[in-house]
Amino acid sequence: MSIQTRAVAILTKPADEWRTIAAESATVEGLLRDYAAPLAAIPAIAQFIAFVRFTIVRGFVYAVVSWIMTLVSAWIAAVVIEALAPTFQSKGNTEQALKLVVYSMTPIWIAGVLNLVPALAVLVLVAALYAVYLFYLGLTPVLGTPSDKLIPYMVVSVVVIIVISIVLSAILTAIFGISAYRAF
Repeated sequence: MSIQTRAVAILTKPADEWRTIAAESATVEGLLRDYAAPLAAIPAIAQFIAFVRFTIVRGFVYAVVSWIMTLVSAWIAAVVIEALAPTFQSKGNTEQALKLVVYSMTPIWIAGVLNLVPALAVLVLVAALYAVYLFYLGLTPVLGTPSDKLIPYMVVSVVVIIVISIVLSAILTAIFGISAYRAF
């Protein structure tokens, strides 16, 4: 399935798409390379354009580091979500957890283009709320989470993802002296 077809499907008919995703075989490398990397490049490129005033070289380095940190944070989130699965009577492996993370992140990554217009960047929060909803919808088909465990698992997972984002933001702030990491 093409990246465009998958992105449109997860955004417009997520309940159906999660069932399809759950049944597909995938690898960590394939998910990161073929889906997450191109979509995570959208906010990185938008941030590069927005931050180019710092110099092209610094803006480019910042965009690349931000893009890499986004992919690393997605993988870390998947590992943590997989480790939490038994606590919430869920099952799955790193690949399944990564599916849940990267496909849920679709609206945030696409909305990353809004970073080109700083006044519109706040709309990424709307995309983040939709990403949480997508994550919620994907828990049962992808990880087999029972309905009574959905909300607690989702809340704990979201908190973990926020903490990962804060830590990575702190790292980028230390490197670049500015806090502009907005991937999660």
